[in-house]
Amino acid sequence: MSALRAIIVRDMRIAIRVGGGAMMGVLFFLVVVALTPFAFGPDLALLRRVGPAILWIGALLASLLALDRLFAADYDDGSLDLILMGHVPLELTVAAKALAHWLTTGLPLVLATPVLALFLNLEPAGIGAVMLTLLVGTPALTFTGLIGAALAVALRRGGLLLPILVLPLTVPVLIFGVAASNAAVVGPVPFGTPFTLLCALTLMSLVIGPFAAAATLRHGLE
Repeated sequence: MSALRAIIVRDMRIAIRVGGGAMMGVLFFLVVVALTPFAFGPDLALLRRVGPAILWIGALLASLLALDRLFAADYDDGSLDLILMGHVPLELTVAAKALAHWLTTGLPLVLATPVLALFLNLEPAGIGAVMLTLLVGTPALTFTGLIGAALAVALRRGGLLLPILVLPLTVPVLIFGVAASNAAVVGPVPFGTPFTLLCALTLMSLVIGPFAAAATLRHGLE
């Protein structure tokens, strides 16, 4: 546990120092949300209807900003070879790195949601629903992207391929996250049904993501 804790702390410090942490993601999130009213016009009712979708799309794109550096920095300085040869199971190490990534990218997006939702004329109930779905769904984005990051690190110019690899895998999370948010904002579908499916997708990603990423790293870096 001490080794995993050290990896989490180290990755969080690196993310903040290189500028790929909370500030970059939140600023990108802010730009996406702030530009939306200019595209849809002054119709407040329309903004309220599309607000959850805009917040989810912004969070999805912002979470991809630093995903390419999840393993690339360790690969460049040789730390990844030490991780592969270490005594700690690679699956646990990969999961710890994904947790550090979520703490520095996903969680700040959730915390920034109440302020940014005001741009989209969301009511308090809708803001709370979007925050809850993002809190549950953004770990799925991170652990799903973990697979693409592991695949991209062994490829030349893999960072350019990462969005193409990851975005199709995140579509189910986006669908149920937006559906749950819309259910709380405009209805008529009950909130619990899509939210339960979103929770299931997150749990699946927490299990499958580290094992798939670890297997990709073992075979891709041999």
